[in-house]
Amino acid sequence: MWEIEYYETAKGDVPVLDFLDSLSVKMRGKAVRDIVLLEKLGPRMTLPHSRCIENGIYELRVQVGGDTSRIFYFFFIGRKIILTNGFIKKTQKTPLGELKKARLYKTDYEGRHTR
Repeated sequence: MWEIEYYETAKGDVPVLDFLDSLSVKMRGKAVRDIVLLEKLGPRMTLPHSRCIENGIYELRVQVGGDTSRIFYFFFIGRKIILTNGFIKKTQKTPLGELKKARLYKTDYEGRHTR
């Protein structure tokens, strides 16, 4: 079993929780179920539920009907999965701003937790 952790900024904000709170009840429920599945499977979770985007950043793919959302995450020392941020998918391409945030959050987390 893996440990799920929500990335927290130095100021105490938790972007992925803010994102989850913004979702419809149905989408949030599906996202939570998929997070629990990710906790069980870790890196064995693959398409259609998860895929690597780049350099150790993965996306959890949550779909309810025609609506799609994504949650970025990465793996960390000690069987941890760090969830960083999420977005509602409206186009084929991943929004570069959201991916940039995930990169920034990963770098920040690793800098504060690697010694």
